[in-house]
Amino acid sequence: MAEAEASRWISTFLDARAAELGAARNTQLAYGRDLLDFADWLARRGLGFVDAGREAVEDYLVHCDAQGFSKATRARRLSSIRQLYRFAFEEGWRADNPALRLTGPGRTKSLPKTLSEDEVTRLMEAARTRARNPADRLRDTALFELLYATGLRVTELVGLPVAAVRGDPRMILVKGKGAKERMVPLSTPARLAVSDWLAHRDAEEEAGRKAGRTASRHLFPGDGRDGHLTRQYFHTLVKDVAVLAGISPARVTPHVLRHAFATHLLAHGADLRVIQTLLGHADLATTEIYTHVLDDHLKELVLTRHPLARKG
Repeated sequence: MAEAEASRWISTFLDARAAELGAARNTQLAYGRDLLDFADWLARRGLGFVDAGREAVEDYLVHCDAQGFSKATRARRLSSIRQLYRFAFEEGWRADNPALRLTGPGRTKSLPKTLSEDEVTRLMEAARTRARNPADRLRDTALFELLYATGLRVTELVGLPVAAVRGDPRMILVKGKGAKERMVPLSTPARLAVSDWLAHRDAEEEAGRKAGRTASRHLFPGDGRDGHLTRQYFHTLVKDVAVLAGISPARVTPHVLRHAFATHLLAHGADLRVIQTLLGHADLATTEIYTHVLDDHLKELVLTRHPLARKG
């Protein structure tokens, strides 16, 4: 009975959250995993969502700490629990929110890892030559040029609809987190790479239609469940390209290229609010972390390039 009740609470909460906030699928999955883990932990102690008190929530957070979870993970789990109970209070399932006044561990702010402009150039060159198949070379080039030119999240990139790039646009419409839309400009190299890939892709699609196959609505079709290139495939592709470019694959991920996009824009004088818009950040504070990266860059320039810098 307790298991069925926990499942009902979680599914109802997630459904309502998706309907009201348009929460991204990956965010929903993360919340679901967090709450299922909390429900299992409570069940082993003979408790459920309906009768767990503040002490139980605190004990669960201690348990998460003992498991070696990072501060960010523990903070997210507390947020998941707090929001579930807030929803339960609003629905009348509980008369209180036992997680309301808990502060949690906080999140450790770390500077985003990035790449130099020279390293990005080497990645672009490697993407053009990695694959033996000419079609894959066109696709890889379009993927990398688009990612660095726009700073898209990997889910936004691989799921980009082909309609977004029809007609050689100077800007494309991107649907981001929470189904929020934003316009992102394309660089000339990105437009050329997309145009070359699109010509090949359309020819392949036309041949497929004649053979009775359904046309894909995605710019980068794939065998994944959603019909486009998967995040996992692209992540592996980025590692392969990094190796070919002579860069440690441990330093390169799709998200690092997104960071490089933002950091290089800021270093060349772009306004922080413009970068916030391009990245799709809801809060300027999220974008402000890039100013710290730039501070380090400027500090390094002064110490290594200034004529009066001490040699030592």
